[in-house]
This record gives sequence, structure tokens and C-alpha cells, in this order.
Amino acid sequence: MTTDSTPLPLPDGALERITKAVDAGFEAQVGFLADFVAIPSLRFEEGAAQDFMAQALRKRGYKVDDWTIRLEDLEHLPGFGPIHGDFSRARSVVGSHHSARTKGRSLILQGHLDVVPTGPVEMWKYHPFDPVIENGWMNGRGAGDMKAGTVAALYALDALKAAGFEPAATVHFQSVIEEESTGLGALSTLQRGYRADVAVLPEPSSLTINRAQVGALWFRLRVRGKPVHVSVAGEGSNAIMAGYDILAALKEMEAEWNARAAQDPVYHDVPHPLNFNAGKIGGGDWASSVPAWCDIDCRMGVLPGQDLEAAKAEIEARVSGAARDHPFLSNNPPEVIWNGFQAEGYVLGPDADPALAVMRAAHAQVLGAGAQIAEHKMTALTDTRFYGLYYDIPAFCIGPTAQNIHGFDERVELESIRKLTVVLALFIAQWCGLNPLRD
Repeated sequence: MTTDSTPLPLPDGALERITKAVDAGFEAQVGFLADFVAIPSLRFEEGAAQDFMAQALRKRGYKVDDWTIRLEDLEHLPGFGPIHGDFSRARSVVGSHHSARTKGRSLILQGHLDVVPTGPVEMWKYHPFDPVIENGWMNGRGAGDMKAGTVAALYALDALKAAGFEPAATVHFQSVIEEESTGLGALSTLQRGYRADVAVLPEPSSLTINRAQVGALWFRLRVRGKPVHVSVAGEGSNAIMAGYDILAALKEMEAEWNARAAQDPVYHDVPHPLNFNAGKIGGGDWASSVPAWCDIDCRMGVLPGQDLEAAKAEIEARVSGAARDHPFLSNNPPEVIWNGFQAEGYVLGPDADPALAVMRAAHAQVLGAGAQIAEHKMTALTDTRFYGLYYDIPAFCIGPTAQNIHGFDERVELESIRKLTVVLALFIAQWCGLNPLRD
């Protein structure tokens, strides 16, 4: 990657033309986002949303690559996480722009369209896939995380064209899935061969840069009991209650890991950066039968640089230790099944400073010279890790203002989307350079 951190010069009047183009297209952009949010792109059900995005890229004249992801192509790659479910219809979509004359630096713009489950729909103010706009905010599952950012990147490119320009370098616009569970959509684009000098992911961030992120491990606790009639419950073993005993031991481990994090060079000033979560539980078959089984899907955060195999071994040892003193589990130990995220943490290194300098310049042009772009450390994770850790492509996130992501009444602020669209357009212009379009 080039070490030149100087923003490429804008043609005379380009800033005003680009800003006016964003404003002129913003009503259409909001309508496009509403149509996108209305598509319930839950895990293993992303096909309609990928069709929507592929069609939009083709309509704009990009060279579109739309392919089915094959797990056998990815299993040997670093960062791979195992899939439990029907992955046969999984697709990635990339729309590529190749400039008539290259004078700038190449760019990946990536958004994910997979969304997390809604929970009970009746607990939302509005239906989660009915993108109601209220008081300057759009409501809906995935509106903030992260369809608004994806659409902002698309319409930033549109604004450059409407202003009479094209990026003077290769730009790959990538629409991926699986960000919320394994990251295999992003990994598939890298396996496919897509590369650039930097990758920008417009994840929701209130127009700040996410410079560091934790990793995460997903696993399933498989607890087995002894079923008996509830009238003689003492003669059996309740797998659900035994599962809670194991969870208590893992919560103790979480506290210990956060005590260690207080000494971490990156996360020492972040309160409680590592979070354990029992996110899904199922067990038993009958209210009057002592349950014979309990499966609990769990997530545990890990620090950047923390060895994943060592972390997994510590989790397994903690589960074994808790079972060892249990009256039933000592002879029937629970099983730990690794599934989903097997993700390392990532810290953006100094190799990203040229891109960050250009992004800071674009940010200042939109929000004013006195507006300092903040840089934050996440206690979650994103797809940036694949680029930065394994393919030497600096990657960072900057996105709109969103609330309640993964919760009820998720929503995104429209004005922050507009500002983000201008920031991204100016970043593309000053990172890739601009060529004038000919009539």
C-alpha cells in the first residue's frame, strides 16, 4: 500500500457539485433503503436481498460477480468458522468499477445484508420489516446494522457520477452475508481474489472510526441428564438446571478474563471489554418429565492477540472443572461444540494512516474544520479482521448513527446517513482520484 497520506486534489467546484448531488439524490436514497430494509434477510434467507443488490449494481453498469459460496473453498483459510445449517444457497455479490485512467488508490467498500432475528414481533413499536420513518429516523431490523451504511456507499458512488466524475482507480462494492455469525461472506470475497489498498466498511458508528475490535468465540454447551417422572425427580438429573451450574462457572471465567484485560495495552481503559453471553437455550420435552437434554448457545469475547486455541482450551477446562464437582455431570460431562465465530480481535495498525488521513480530511470538509473525527475501540467485532489480519489490507469502519441494533425498535438517523454519504463520496474522490466523465 502506498504511504502517501495526501488527499488527491479535487477539481475546481467538485466539493459543491458532489454535495449537491448527494442532496438531490437523497430522497431516492431513502426510498431505496426502505425497500432494502423491507426484505427480511435473516440467516440462510438472504437470497432476495442479494438479488435486490445485484440488480442495483447491474443497473448502474458495474461488472457484477454473483456466486454461490462453497464451504470447501474456505475451510482451510484463516478465520474460518464452522456452519451449522443449510448453507447451500449462500451467495456473495461484488460490483466492480474499473477506471478509464488510473491515477489513485484502489478501494473496497463492503456492507453486509444479513440481519439478526427480530424476537417477538409484537414487542416492536412497528413491524421490524416495515421501515417506518418517524422524527428523522428510519425504523426496522437491519436499518442501522448495516443496510443504511451499505446504501450510503452505493449512493456516494452515484453522487460522483451525477457530479460528472468517476473514481480514478478500481473500486469493488461488496455485498456479503454471514457477518453476524461467521464472516464467511467477507472471507469468500478474499478467496475469490478481490483486493484493494484499503477496505472501508460503513458499519454504524455515529461517524466515528472503529480502530480496534475484540474477537469472539461461539460454542454450544450440550448437557445431558437422566429423565424420570417428576414425581421421583430426585432419582433423575435435570439437564436444564445442570446447564445453569455450568453457566455460573463461565460467568466466573468472564470476570477473570476482564481482570486480565485491565493490563491489556489496547483495552486497558475500556470497562469490561469481554462479554460472555448465553444467547439461546433449548431443552426438555415435557413439563412433568425431568429433562434429559439441554443445549445452550454461547458467545465469549477475546482480546486482540489472544490465542484462540488457548482461549478455547481454557473454556473447555472451565466446563470440565464445573462438571467434575457436580453430582451427575462428574460421570456425564457436558460437551463443548465449537460453531460459528472463531474470530480473532483486530487492531488497526499504522499501515492504515494514509487512508485515515484522507478520511479525516473528508470528515472535516463535511462537518467543519473544528470537528475532530473520533476513533473508538469496539467490544464487538466486524469483518475488518479478515482484511487486516490475513490479507495485509488495512480496514476500518465508519458509519451512520443507529440505535437498538440487535434489539427491539432498531433505527437509524437519516441526517447521519446523508452526512455519511457525502463523507464517503469525498473520501472516494480524494483516495481514488477523479476522472471527468465524457458525454
